[in-house]
Amino acid sequence: MRKMSVGEFAEKVGLTPANVAVLKNGRAKAVRFSTLEAIWRTLNCQPGDLLEWVPDEEHEQQAVALNKK
Repeated sequence: MRKMSVGEFAEKVGLTPANVAVLKNGRAKAVRFSTLEAIWRTLNCQPGDLLEWVPDEEHEQQAVALNKK
């Protein structure tokens, strides 16, 4: 895979370079599915290549409580 500039990536995905930076830095509050689809298409990858579910504290506590039973 060749490297792509932020500007080129933003243009292909349909975002501004500033919004690409928001996504890259983890500051996005929400992402449209159409944006995710454009990112996956542009990078020729699958959702699991870019996304990871990390449980919050509440989910961690529930998992610990279940494991103690």
